[in-house]
Amino acid sequence: MIGVIITFLLGIANFAMHRAVVESNHPFVRDSKLHFGRHFGKNGSYYLEFGILLALLAFAADGSWIAPGVYLVYSALNLLAAWLLLSGRV
Repeated sequence: MIGVIITFLLGIANFAMHRAVVESNHPFVRDSKLHFGRHFGKNGSYYLEFGILLALLAFAADGSWIAPGVYLVYSALNLLAAWLLLSGRV
């Protein structure tokens, strides 16, 4: 159960970071939205993020401790990428 809670809380953090980056109007994000949106629709990146969260929640609910660990690493990489983009370092 604790794995599901950890995964869920990380999911909230990932969606918050995702939204901040999408709304940042960074040139990389603008170009990515054009390409990604052409293939997957306007909200395709949110659907992908939700799919990842849903899959890892299912694994965590089944008792896997690897899923929250993988999602923690994924979240740390998202945090790094968001910080780089939002701080103007990239």
